[in-house]
Amino acid sequence: MKRYSLIGDRNFYRRVLTVMTPVLIQNVITNFVSLLDNLMVGQIGTEQMSGVSIVNMLLFVYNLCLFGGMAGPGIFTAQFFGRGDGDGVRHTFRAKLWVGFGAWITFSLVLLLGGRSLIALFLHEGEAGLDLQMTMDSGLGYLHVMMLQMLPFALQQVYASTLRETGETLLPMKAGIIAVFVNLVFNYILIFGKLGLPAMGVTGAALATLIARLTELGIIFIFTRRNRARFPFLEGAWRSLRVPGRLLRQIAVTGAPLLLNELLWSAGMTALNQSYSLRGLEVVSALNISSTASNLFFCAFFSMGSTVAIMIGQLLGAGELERAVDEDRKLIAFAVALCTAVGVLMVFVAPLLPELYNTEPEVKALAVRLLWISAAMMPLNGFTNACYFTLRCGGKTIITFLFDSAFVWVVCLPVAFVLSRLTALPILPMVVAVNALDLIKCVLGFFLVRSRKWVNNLVAG
Repeated sequence: MKRYSLIGDRNFYRRVLTVMTPVLIQNVITNFVSLLDNLMVGQIGTEQMSGVSIVNMLLFVYNLCLFGGMAGPGIFTAQFFGRGDGDGVRHTFRAKLWVGFGAWITFSLVLLLGGRSLIALFLHEGEAGLDLQMTMDSGLGYLHVMMLQMLPFALQQVYASTLRETGETLLPMKAGIIAVFVNLVFNYILIFGKLGLPAMGVTGAALATLIARLTELGIIFIFTRRNRARFPFLEGAWRSLRVPGRLLRQIAVTGAPLLLNELLWSAGMTALNQSYSLRGLEVVSALNISSTASNLFFCAFFSMGSTVAIMIGQLLGAGELERAVDEDRKLIAFAVALCTAVGVLMVFVAPLLPELYNTEPEVKALAVRLLWISAAMMPLNGFTNACYFTLRCGGKTIITFLFDSAFVWVVCLPVAFVLSRLTALPILPMVVAVNALDLIKCVLGFFLVRSRKWVNNLVAG
């Protein structure tokens, strides 16, 4: 019986760190600054923090829709680049532009026409006696400015994802680092009214995000224009938005499930939070604190997912199928080990972070316990996320759709719906019960990856 190793050699981990580290650094810095942003808004008051949190849940659906929309063309980008096909990469870049413009127009209309109604879904009386109208007003003020950053963010995602898939991870990382510090500085100035400017509260936080998005896009666009020799696939990319029909059909067939998956998954997670919000506005506040802090630690499996997509995608495109299987196995093992270590760290840090917020004691206590639940889930998250990206980079997007978003809507949401509306179960047991369902995903992921149905060269010939 053939024995498989889950541990790579020194050269393997050197390559892993080369791909993962820039993505990890950018994600850590971005989420750390997001945590600082959240802390600044949290100093204004619980209602304002909750209003911003609700809007960010809605924008999360847009962000994930972009991520999913870029993923389909991105599969082909990585494999075209692995084959040395610059024209193919250029065409996939244009396909991403179509996705970005489409998502921007669609979500702008939805939020413009239905923003108030969507925010109202999360506003419920709880035991802390928080002001629901103040939360609504804060959320609407924040939303109207945040809508202005949606197009710059879409264009930035088109450029950054293409650069990463073609091996250029440093430029998006540097642009992202600069942007998050710009965001941090302007948050401080505009939220609290420094340098002679009026204190703008949550509106100032949204303006700071807009400035940061424009900065990040500007850095990437200008640098790639001035260094065209390094990025030949961008030469003439804007002269036409035409994509060859055959490739467009391939991208649509492969990418539509990914786009639908991210859209439904993010909408499902937002719907989960809406079910949790029925236990009171203080739950929304605690979820905001815990999710913002958790995202800092979640960078571990987010960056490993990108690493799996890039390394395995390029190996599949180059036709090194057996090597792709071997390295994927080791990448999954490394993801679980890394996330376990990060989860342990998270347990010890959890009691400290909520104390930094200007909010009610019951909100802080609930946030700590939610963070402990997230820490316990870290190894499972690492495994399922690596399995998801393994299946995705081999073009098995229908399977990833069933594995990811269909699972949320068919399994998790019905359980949360029943527990939140038909029982008096407190919020913590409810969250534990819903999270424990991911054990089913782990078993499914194991068998799907072991089946090797994802081992495909999509650009052969």
